[in-house]
Amino acid sequence: MRNIGVIFAGGVGSRMHSKDRPKQFLEIFNKPIIIHTLEHFENNDDIDDVVIASVEEWIPYLEKLIEKYSIKKVRKIVPGGETGQLSIYNGLNAAKEVAGDEDAIVLIHDGVRPLINPELLSRNIECVKKHGCCITAGIVKETIVVVDDDNKIVEVPSRAHSRVAKAPQSFWLNEILEVQNKAISQGMTNAIDSCTLMKEYGHELFMIDGPYENIKITTPDDFFTMRAVLEAKENEQIYIS
Repeated sequence: MRNIGVIFAGGVGSRMHSKDRPKQFLEIFNKPIIIHTLEHFENNDDIDDVVIASVEEWIPYLEKLIEKYSIKKVRKIVPGGETGQLSIYNGLNAAKEVAGDEDAIVLIHDGVRPLINPELLSRNIECVKKHGCCITAGIVKETIVVVDDDNKIVEVPSRAHSRVAKAPQSFWLNEILEVQNKAISQGMTNAIDSCTLMKEYGHELFMIDGPYENIKITTPDDFFTMRAVLEAKENEQIYIS
């Protein structure tokens, strides 16, 4: 059996307002965001392989980064699709080529979600083995409300039972590929994420709580938040040691 990270980095970062390069290649502490992300998979002994769906014209640049930072587990880099769902689909097909006839668990993760840790990846794998899937969630610290089209509040869910779906989102490879194939054949190509797609096709979903700081770097505010978190972690190591 293989455990495969499926990293999608097919976005161009329009909300980041980065003119020169996609957001996943912006640098924090002299290291591109996507390398921060990949190092968590590289440093986890439970992860066997990594495949990446990337912006096609940036694949040569990504290959140079992977060599420069000695990321050894990347087996395939494939072009992303027109939507996030299709980028993941391309990555899943690449994972299938890597896995061959072996059973495989895939951990689907954003290339611009670097504030995770190797332990979270292992917990995802164990959760899939136990329940068949694993959605990494974030604890809600403020009250969530549900509104209708007129912004009238129709529900105030219990905060204790509310979560924000994040990533990794992990599944048995054959199951998520089966759902992807079915969805695409029926014209669904822009599902917001994999857990939404799996729920749409009747799968039960289970979750684990991940780090609160597990944000997706989408806007300039996120970029500065990530820098602050990494700086705090670095300072903590200095003071502890």
